[in-house]
Amino acid sequence: MTYDQIKNDPAVRTYVQAADDSLAMLGYTEHSFAHVTAVAEKTGYILETLRYPQRMIELGKIAGFLHDIGNLINRNDHSQSGAMMSFRILDHMNFPPEEIALIVSAIGNHDEGTGVPVSPLAAALILADKSDVRRSRVRNTELPSFDIHDRVNYSVTKAELKINEARSLIKLKLQVDPRVGSVMEYFEIFMERMILCRKAAEMLGLKFKLMINEQQLI
Repeated sequence: MTYDQIKNDPAVRTYVQAADDSLAMLGYTEHSFAHVTAVAEKTGYILETLRYPQRMIELGKIAGFLHDIGNLINRNDHSQSGAMMSFRILDHMNFPPEEIALIVSAIGNHDEGTGVPVSPLAAALILADKSDVRRSRVRNTELPSFDIHDRVNYSVTKAELKINEARSLIKLKLQVDPRVGSVMEYFEIFMERMILCRKAAEMLGLKFKLMINEQQLI
């Protein structure tokens, strides 16, 4: 089974959409196909750039596409419930147990607070997920009513996650419009995520750097 087959599976797509619908009702930013596809592709980019085997890259993309389906059950502990949902989906599709184990473990450890980069695949998924900050994730169209998550995401006009040529450093580079949100607000809600990103980078043998408006902050 391939990433493209998972991505186009009707049941998987139903779960992804339903999970995002639940979050929309709660006022959360977009977690639908744009987000999970971006995370899948970034996870693949990280593993490919670091020269992991092709099948590992494919599994990373699958984990990225499935990582947020647990929001269908509840936002709380969604990484663990998403891991259990993914186990059932992949087992039903006759994935080998060793591949299921890698994917489920990565999904179950992708969220800050409880997540740990327990494998290279998990580490790549963490970095891919936490770097998806962008204006188009904001659903609210009324700027005066933005909460802090809306302001921070809407303030990011450009986000880029890159590994250097020496494969020693991974950098998250953001352009932030200070008229919408401040750097301080970014750290207020994302500090725990950036610490997790640093740990994930270390698992992959990389240093993690965060740059906002050309200033290195981590």
